[in-house]
Amino acid sequence: MPSRLILTDFRNHAALALSPGPGFVVLTGENGAGKTNVLEAVSLLAPGRGLRRAGLAAMARQGGDGGFGVAATVAGDVEVATGALASAPERRLVRVQGATASANTLPEWVTVLWLTPATDRLFVEPAGERRRFLDRLTLALAPSHAMHATRYEAAMRERNRLLTGERHADPDWLGALEARMVEHGTALDAARADTVTLLADRLAAVPAGPFARAGLALVGEAIEPEAFAAALALGRRRDAAAGRTLVGPHRADLAVTHLDKDQAAALASTGEQKALLLGIVLAHAELVADRTGRAPVLLLDEVAAHLDPTRRAALFDRLAGRGQTWMTGTEPALFDAIGTDATRIDL
Repeated sequence: MPSRLILTDFRNHAALALSPGPGFVVLTGENGAGKTNVLEAVSLLAPGRGLRRAGLAAMARQGGDGGFGVAATVAGDVEVATGALASAPERRLVRVQGATASANTLPEWVTVLWLTPATDRLFVEPAGERRRFLDRLTLALAPSHAMHATRYEAAMRERNRLLTGERHADPDWLGALEARMVEHGTALDAARADTVTLLADRLAAVPAGPFARAGLALVGEAIEPEAFAAALALGRRRDAAAGRTLVGPHRADLAVTHLDKDQAAALASTGEQKALLLGIVLAHAELVADRTGRAPVLLLDEVAAHLDPTRRAALFDRLAGRGQTWMTGTEPALFDAIGTDATRIDL
């Protein structure tokens, strides 16, 4: 968890230094004060594009030189920094203990999960959104998941480029790319399946309470290496015509149901969907802490405002003592039930 966070020319923050404690970190302030921007900065301590999935250039402060920096102390005394230079605004730089590193190594030091108001539509969005959500959950349990995803996507893009190019694709080169897709795609599928099984079992064992219990299932054909390799080789003509690869773990989906109602999550009410999401994230955070011995950092943007007082108090009770949780809100009174055991920051 971050014990120190420094932002430089990030979004609306020219310079901001925070020293968050190990438990609740409550950010309050008027709309536009930059509360979500701070959460976005923390989310960049994980691989990927952060909780907004924005381009790096969009993160640089207007009026700055075009670059930005996010630095943090995590895991006790590990110094992590990320950002972009004005001369290369779309190239992400990562340093760990002062040495250049890959963003895919960040889960070795800190695990970050988040819920934002945009996530509330997860169950009615296209499958790709649920895959990304599942991959964030999986990454917390399998740090190599980001590497496999990156290499799988790179091999698939190159294969698609060769298949749709004007010249006849070299079969040997296609075979080598497909071998890479099989290697990394099999690992992706296995890690996702393990995460879904572990989390589904944990959710099923949770007694009925203020947060709806979710049933989870990974949708899509299981990736068997030999069958996947054969499907890729036989599907070259079809994939060339389609302009994309039509089989593989990049087409998987996460099916979510309301266990207590035996109903698809997409058909649940808005409030029930929010409760299902919270239940999944809370159960996952506990699962990660149990299996890795390290609680993930939770970023909950504007979550308290959308809960009734009973569910709000239940959320705070469940999160207490379970690691660092960042929450935002416009009204400090929303967090009165937390008591004094919190780092409170007014922006």
